Amino acid sequence: MIDRLLPLIASHILIASAALVLGLILALPLGVFAARHRRVEQAVLGFASLVQTIPSLALLALFYPLLLAIRTLTGAPISPLGFLPALLALTLYALLPILRNIVVAFRGLDTDVLEAADGVGMTAWQKLRFVEAPLALPTVMAGIRTAAVWTIGAATLSTTVGQPSLGDVIFSGLQTQNWELVIWGCVAAAALALTADALLALAERGISRGPRILWIAALALFVAGPVAALVSQARETRTTVTIGAKSFAEQYILARLIGHRLEAAGYRVRYKENLGSAVVFGAVASGEVDVYVDYAGTLWTNEMKRTDNPPRVEMVAGVSAWTLKTRGVTTLGPLGFENAYALAMRGDDAKRRGIVSINDLSRAAPDLTMGADLEFLDRPEWAKLRATYDLKFARQRTFNPTFMYDALKSGDADVISAFSSDGRIAADGLVVLADPRGAIPSYDALLLLGPKAARDAKLVATLRPLVGAVPVDKMRQANFMVDRATNKKTPDEAAKWLAGSIGR
Repeated sequence: MIDRLLPLIASHILIASAALVLGLILALPLGVFAARHRRVEQAVLGFASLVQTIPSLALLALFYPLLLAIRTLTGAPISPLGFLPALLALTLYALLPILRNIVVAFRGLDTDVLEAADGVGMTAWQKLRFVEAPLALPTVMAGIRTAAVWTIGAATLSTTVGQPSLGDVIFSGLQTQNWELVIWGCVAAAALALTADALLALAERGISRGPRILWIAALALFVAGPVAALVSQARETRTTVTIGAKSFAEQYILARLIGHRLEAAGYRVRYKENLGSAVVFGAVASGEVDVYVDYAGTLWTNEMKRTDNPPRVEMVAGVSAWTLKTRGVTTLGPLGFENAYALAMRGDDAKRRGIVSINDLSRAAPDLTMGADLEFLDRPEWAKLRATYDLKFARQRTFNPTFMYDALKSGDADVISAFSSDGRIAADGLVVLADPRGAIPSYDALLLLGPKAARDAKLVATLRPLVGAVPVDKMRQANFMVDRATNKKTPDEAAKWLAGSIGR
């Protein structure tokens, strides 16, 4: 566990400290200027407050399409994924407490003291440096400490835009119900926040009351963390292969199945997990991710905007040709199994209601609750399914994929958007409803390579044996190893089992 946490802690420190430093660079002069000009103060604090009303996860997500559009329009060599979007979003979050405390501190300065400074002939700079700044320091430092804690906490969400952080283990733990991972990630993030707050408090005390060595030592320790993290990050060589994954057990397992093969071939690998469908495809096209597994139906509907439903072989061929021609992404081939969306119900409930197909479901839907994963209700597949069968549920709820199955078992949902390669379907006694009108497309698992990876003959040769080698029953067993409630396996362990069971 420590081996996994250390690089994530380094990445977490690096992104949080960079955002805090950039926030300070922006907030200090802006705050002082705003404190002297009432209209500027209202505008600046209003903007900072507005940013705080945007959920941090949404703010992070919004920077991806924004940076992608900027790069497309200007040709600027900027990355829409990873460090940059996380840095910009976290910087905006750090601004409000610093700005507000600067304004409050300067507004609350004793006017008699300021008049005395003017009376002895101090310049504006001298007055700021020797009078205003020392008096305002305690309040300003309180804002900086608040910003530091907020930034370190919010940095866990940078995982969703491809920036490694302690959020990697937290999100993975939540998805697989591995609470040990969640606890480790939360404890590590909390420890970083408390340490940063304590060091800043020590620096404040040293600056305000001395001795001088106190604040120098505190700031040195505070800076040592980001420097050590930067050194650690610099050790990653350019030959590192980045493997992408979405946010469910199958993706974690397949990422490690790929990673183990590459490591055995001498490559160094890193994982970018918990990415959304659009984000990860954009990342492989731009070279931010070198290899990942996606599904034919997802690319067919989400990226290609196709609404027809051809046979599986025709769809795979169409997707492969389109990704290569339009985005430079090579489809190495199908892995051998399909993970299709499917509507599922508890077996006893479906039998009691006489529901065996989605046709039957459409009649009962007004009395039922639909549970879906976080993406499904906004995907074109759901729009087509709903229109084809005229589905009108009494309620629709979204869940983390793991919790979605729990919601079905507990009765919080009557129908869910299940995954056909999920081992929990059989284990939980669920019934997959037939799709007689063919509204749901096929979802062959495809091994995709970015432009750089596709040019690496050794890498291609290393991964090619996986094509057509993973049968659906083996994938279901591997998935269930991670998803089951007792005797759980890690995705790494499940990937090793899967590799052994398919002879790869």
